[in-house]
Amino acid sequence: MNDAPYIPKKPAGTPDDPYDPLQYFIALFEGRKGEASAKKKRADTIEDVLKERIIDGDKKGLEGDLDEARKTHAPLFIINDILLAGMKVVGELFGSGKMQLPFVLQSAETMKKAVAHLEQFMEKIEGQQKGTIVLATVKGDVHDIGKNLVDIILTNNGYKVINLGIKQPIANIITAVNENKPDAIGLSGLLVKSTVVMRENLEELTQLGFKLPVLLGGAALTRAYVEEDCVAAYGSGRVAYAQDAFDGLDLMNKLADGQFDTHLDEIKKRKHNRPSNAKAKQRWSQNEVAGAELIGRELRPMEVEAIKLKRAELAKQVSVPAPPFWGARIIENVPFKALIPYLNEQMLFTFHWGFKKAGKSLDEYWKWVETDVKPILKRLIDECEREDILQPKAAYGYFKCAAEGNDLVLFDESGTKETGRFSLPRQDKEGGICVSDFFREIDSGERDVLAMQVVTAGQKVADVAREWFANNRYQDYLYLHGFGVEIAESLAEYIHKRIRSELGFGHEDDRDVKKLLKQGYRGSRYSFGYPAVPRLEDQKLLLELLGAERIGIELSEEFQLHPEQSTSAIVVHHPQAKYFNI
Repeated sequence: MNDAPYIPKKPAGTPDDPYDPLQYFIALFEGRKGEASAKKKRADTIEDVLKERIIDGDKKGLEGDLDEARKTHAPLFIINDILLAGMKVVGELFGSGKMQLPFVLQSAETMKKAVAHLEQFMEKIEGQQKGTIVLATVKGDVHDIGKNLVDIILTNNGYKVINLGIKQPIANIITAVNENKPDAIGLSGLLVKSTVVMRENLEELTQLGFKLPVLLGGAALTRAYVEEDCVAAYGSGRVAYAQDAFDGLDLMNKLADGQFDTHLDEIKKRKHNRPSNAKAKQRWSQNEVAGAELIGRELRPMEVEAIKLKRAELAKQVSVPAPPFWGARIIENVPFKALIPYLNEQMLFTFHWGFKKAGKSLDEYWKWVETDVKPILKRLIDECEREDILQPKAAYGYFKCAAEGNDLVLFDESGTKETGRFSLPRQDKEGGICVSDFFREIDSGERDVLAMQVVTAGQKVADVAREWFANNRYQDYLYLHGFGVEIAESLAEYIHKRIRSELGFGHEDDRDVKKLLKQGYRGSRYSFGYPAVPRLEDQKLLLELLGAERIGIELSEEFQLHPEQSTSAIVVHHPQAKYFNI
């Protein structure tokens, strides 16, 4: 008997009508009450028809309408005066919260297809673009979703983008600038460490005499850090903060219109007139940097005694669980469907996919998610399973340990030979907490147990996502990238649940999955890079002990896990261990 789920085959296409998964998906909803485009009256003029096609992201029959417009307009006029007018409306709708990000990308796909059709009727003339930007994710950073969204929006609004990719050292960026003579440089990065790299890059550009405008963007950046620290690091001061892709578009438009420097002058005036706020300036550093600064602080004798007493009290509350084995094991074939129950749909839909409430009540939003968003997820799950896109793997294990000061010391199976240690930060206040407090003291005569884990969704999901991006499947690219990230998190939850079960307290888990995902279980899982376990470089020890190379995981030179959709953690079994800030 075949227990595999039924997966409908994709509809057969013809050379003139190839299979388009996005349009096939949209067609499933034709006739639905909420599907405005299915009932929308066609505009009276071909100019308005094309503009509305861009706004609605409607590609079906696009080439015919473009050919109709070519009877009265030159191809370049159609692009610059009709299609870009539609993209401008898209940007305005997104900025006002009236258009969701996936539908912005659907509009961009339509724009890309329209330009590709018209280009065959145009002479290739340099300078047809509104401007050129060299775009890169900085050295050591493997994250490219934000940068690629910038690429999509700028490219489909008339700009030429030289997208260098991820982990780009400043030497590569300078070479690209010298070869392409751009109007601006765009630097992107997700990590806190990347914000430091950006500042260092600006200092090097200054030494080489560059004065090109530089646009900076990324999750760890703040406007205050860019407009103060980064501006000060760049000799010309021509640095601006782009919070998102449309911010980047606005800055490039200002540059094209000769208003960029005026914009910077206005920022300087606002900075001069607003009250000083040193805390705001440093807000950017409150991730791993904040915790790392407290590592190595020498403990006073009274603190040491107080910590030992606290550990002794915590130790009385729980016995050391007995693991089923010591050392590491790998799981090479994690069942993909087994991870779906642990998927954090709220993070996936709102954070990664950009589906916001947009004026809906919470009940209305989740009803809309049920009817309009979850079918997207179902389609993506089926495609990932059919094409074997996600290849989840994990390594985990149990190690004897003890606490010494703020350090967590690891031992071999005998409990006598040290095999490594994690240096951890302590809250900088009286009675402040440190992760090591939840383990037995090193001189107590008893060894505790630390579980560690590392998981990955595999390299293929990142490769396929980039392939879809290159093939202008922008909306699907967004969906797959976010899904890969959350599947890695689901796998982390799955392995953590296995650890709790093997240590003998899995029965304490909350049966409500939503509550379980909010730490509805005993103990805690601390991922590297967060304040309580801030040092990314400590992952090197974890990967070595777990033999992570066996499942294809390695560290970049900036201590980032590769493949990108991977995550590591130490697992603490003590009931009082929960997340805390430093």
